[in-house]
Amino acid sequence: MAPELPRSAQKVQAAINSAGLPARVIELPHSTRTAEEAARAVGCAVGQIVKSLVFRRADDGGPLLVLASGSNRVDEGLIAAAVGSPIQRADADFVRETTGFAIGGVPPLGHLHRIETLIDPDLLQFPVVWAAAGTPHAVFAVDPAKLEAAIGARVVAVCGPRAT
Repeated sequence: MAPELPRSAQKVQAAINSAGLPARVIELPHSTRTAEEAARAVGCAVGQIVKSLVFRRADDGGPLLVLASGSNRVDEGLIAAAVGSPIQRADADFVRETTGFAIGGVPPLGHLHRIETLIDPDLLQFPVVWAAAGTPHAVFAVDPAKLEAAIGARVVAVCGPRAT
């Protein structure tokens, strides 16, 4: 683990290592807070960026992590139907309390607690996707199928049809 990484990014690298994923966290000079910024920073298509969105379930108040392709817009109705509960977007405090990370740097693994996770099937079409790694400047590249298996995500269509 590179000691020059911020502490949050080091936590993500440790989680990557524990999961057995062949990935390395890197820190970029430019922000990766949005999918468009991240794609420009790493030189990939916007669709290869993993958006990590945290929701709160209405039935038990628990967290739900949705990993969506950066080119897609999530459909909260599809997500609610998939989990059998209404959902709402989580606020910044809830995101930090349940994941240990701030919005804009939430990774798909390494959270404070186990979080039910859904993954957009569109991400699985790519050989490599880029995910946040704990800060708005830290990312890692990973095979999405290996990520799905490592974190126990459920593949669910979470995005509505694209506008043409």
